[in-house]
Amino acid sequence: MGIVADKIKDLKDREKKILQMGGEKAVAKHKDQGKLTARERLDLFFDPGTFREIDMFVTHRCVNFGMEKVDVPSDGVVTGHGLVNGRPVFAFSQDFTSRAGSLGEMHAKKICKVMDMALKSGAPFVGFNDSGGARIQEGVDALSGFGQIFYRNAISSGVIPQISAIMGTTAGGAVYSPAMTDYIFMVKNTSFMFITGPQVIKAVTGEEISFEDLGGASAHNEKSGVSHFACESEEDAINKIKDMLSYLPSNNMEDPPIVDTGDDPRRTDPALDTIIPDSPNQSYDMKAVIRSLVDNGEMFEPHEYYAPNIIICFARMNGRSIGIIANQPAVMGGCLDINASDKASRFIRFCDAFNIPMLTIADVPGYLPGSDQEWGGIIRHGAKLLWTYSEATVPKLLLVTRKDYGGSYLAMCSKDLGADMAFAWPTAEIAVMGAAGAANIIHAREIKGADDPAATRKQKIEEYNELFSNPYCAATRGYIDAVIVPSETRPRLIDALEVLCTKRELRPPKKHGNIPL
Repeated sequence: MGIVADKIKDLKDREKKILQMGGEKAVAKHKDQGKLTARERLDLFFDPGTFREIDMFVTHRCVNFGMEKVDVPSDGVVTGHGLVNGRPVFAFSQDFTSRAGSLGEMHAKKICKVMDMALKSGAPFVGFNDSGGARIQEGVDALSGFGQIFYRNAISSGVIPQISAIMGTTAGGAVYSPAMTDYIFMVKNTSFMFITGPQVIKAVTGEEISFEDLGGASAHNEKSGVSHFACESEEDAINKIKDMLSYLPSNNMEDPPIVDTGDDPRRTDPALDTIIPDSPNQSYDMKAVIRSLVDNGEMFEPHEYYAPNIIICFARMNGRSIGIIANQPAVMGGCLDINASDKASRFIRFCDAFNIPMLTIADVPGYLPGSDQEWGGIIRHGAKLLWTYSEATVPKLLLVTRKDYGGSYLAMCSKDLGADMAFAWPTAEIAVMGAAGAANIIHAREIKGADDPAATRKQKIEEYNELFSNPYCAATRGYIDAVIVPSETRPRLIDALEVLCTKRELRPPKKHGNIPL
């Protein structure tokens, strides 16, 4: 065997050893928990045969606490690039079988290298997180590694899409990078995120709580809002990430891809003509409206379980990606509250950053009243909606289906906040408040002094309804561009979207605004 062949054999032997990751026993234990290995996740994510690994031979340099004798294959993380649905994507995948995927100096440098490549290349960046946190033996070098990643998360934000998949226990400093990315996917029963685990909490506070209740997929999708998706399996999470990427451009200098969905842009739906209940106090499912309007009824919904009184989703109209923000009358009457305001505001900023046009569908009675909301900062949180809609320069469409009252009328992308085209159904009610409340305030003395207060109150409510509980007052002043037949909404919105796709809007130069966080 020649010298070249010997060297090739040596290379293959080295690769073979690294590909064993944490060893047969560690890998078997990992898979017994129903989890994929770091490399299996990447193989499933990327188009077959396209993944190219970078820094396979990188290892740690720690000599403290006997670490000089410890081999950590690839330093516990696999990094590289490949194609997803034919488009370039960079990724890392932490290997829990190798020292629990703990992050040290070189582990972090590997991640930072592909983050830098993704940013320079204008390609999305996806992280498969499965880490016990900082590698304690490396001390401040590990902390520095986290800091370098956090810095890149911030610098890349709004330039390339950043997506995190939580594929196991992600604890301590390891949770902050996912929190700085655009979207987080968790897996039910096997994904956990927390700053301090159940054992530490018990030791410090005496509280006993399980991993799942503290930081499982349900907790972070329903209660904290930290995570955007609760997936049935790792395979489900990976497939959903690929679906999400199909709606997004590769970077902020591109438009989202146009897809031939096969759905007729002129399609109408007579069911929409009867979807609004006769009684203003009855609810209906806004998702049924959305599915009727979008291509093939398909919507991709982040935060499905968090603040369900407002809906955010990606969809397509005539093949173009669009972000939809809609009140959900079936939950809390569609009221805006603190969590709904935060949920929608972040989505609006994401869509604006990545050139995704927005459709807002309004059926909102107002902001949720109560001391808890006031003391929790509903003024500050509610102002985020006003801010983000005003700041956004992508095409913005508004559809008012029913109630659209007061400050919440403005907060759901009114003309004054920059809606390019505003449409209303004949059932729309655009006013400062509902007729009953308005009559009680405006005609308080008259009602109180009347011989029959109840009859007088009823008369004044009817008068107010006649004047304002319709879309025509707003339409006569140009706040609504057109009152349309509900069944004809889809083609009307598509026409508006197509004509606005070349929209350009300039803003005063500045470093950045000071959003009411």
